[in-house]
Amino acid sequence: MYYNDLSSLLFMLPAILLTLWAQYKVKSTYSKYSKIANSRGMTGEDAARAVLSANDVTSVKIEHIAGTMTDHFSPAENIIRLSDGVHRQSSIAAVCIAAHEAGHAVQHAENYLPNKIRSSVIPVANITSKLSWPLIIAGFLLSDTLIWAGIIAYSLAVLVYIVTLPVEFDASRRALAAIKRTGMLSESEYRGAKSVLTAAAMTYVASALTSILQFLRLLLIVNNRQRRD
Repeated sequence: MYYNDLSSLLFMLPAILLTLWAQYKVKSTYSKYSKIANSRGMTGEDAARAVLSANDVTSVKIEHIAGTMTDHFSPAENIIRLSDGVHRQSSIAAVCIAAHEAGHAVQHAENYLPNKIRSSVIPVANITSKLSWPLIIAGFLLSDTLIWAGIIAYSLAVLVYIVTLPVEFDASRRALAAIKRTGMLSESEYRGAKSVLTAAAMTYVASALTSILQFLRLLLIVNNRQRRD
């Protein structure tokens, strides 16, 4: 009954299409600008340091991490880790990705409120998101009470996706502002960096939309189940 509910599946179609488009866009944009070296010879590590310096953040370490697109900022360790294609690379894509991660480090240093909210919710959401689907599936077999418990547990994961949006958009805004202010890229290269970060941001929008529609879909299924009962 759950999987045969055609109307609820169609309800998810916009999110599915947006996700596919966002994945294509970020891959194609990254592929394009990862092959174009910037005219200043700035590496990803250089870019991250420049963003930190432009915001008077001096206590953050920068390290290399193996892999592709494994770049991240660890607030617990206060370390920016840059991947093989970013750390010592001088492509436009490397600069904007490193600058974006440095933007997260600046958020942490400035106690940016949405970032603090996300950090506080993530540990709980990681647990409840794992419990949500077993509870929901068990609920369809046993009782609506378990379904509602699963939906409530899933709602915390939805909250993380929603709060992630302003955090990611703000990190990109900080990155682009620092790139322009310091002149680490030319005007045409800056437009390329903006394209990369905009494409990456759409993946977060797609994830948030998917989680919201999935949440609403669950409510729709439960409502239809209760009406049939």
